[in-house]
Amino acid sequence: MRALILLLAFVACTGTTAAQPVPEDWPVAAEADVASVDAILAAVYDVISGPAGPRDWDRFKSLFRPEARLIPIASTPDGSFPMYWSPGEYAERASGWFAQQGFFEVEIARTMEQYGPMTHLFSTYESYDAADAPEPFARGINSFQLFNDGDRWWVVNIYWQAETGALPIPDQYLPGG
Repeated sequence: MRALILLLAFVACTGTTAAQPVPEDWPVAAEADVASVDAILAAVYDVISGPAGPRDWDRFKSLFRPEARLIPIASTPDGSFPMYWSPGEYAERASGWFAQQGFFEVEIARTMEQYGPMTHLFSTYESYDAADAPEPFARGINSFQLFNDGDRWWVVNIYWQAETGALPIPDQYLPGG
């Protein structure tokens, strides 16, 4: 009961009374891309992967709620910090790099927790510069937050950390872990 009261108080203070609608000009997802947790993760990895060249950014955006965020942890000599991008901002920033660089990201392990319409996944990935590259050039963990609205799955956030020498991926998030 207390949680309901807090939610109602939040709604009253913010004026939020309905779900945020998806703008009419937001790309519509293919049903197969958003039908299940497996499908939406496969679609995310598929749309960003490929040889050097353009990506299908409308397909990419269609997987996300418009207010979603992509949040990489950036590391500098002065420390680490999160960066925050909308799906559109990510597409703008990544387009130039993908135009010049092959990039293939594959999921190698997954842990998942689900409660009602929300799902959280740690998706351990490897990144390759070619589909047939023998070794990955990077590994890390994508933390996906997903939401099911009763009709489809949506990506709400992807928050990720690349593996470093000082921060290896724990065994529990690797295949067989």
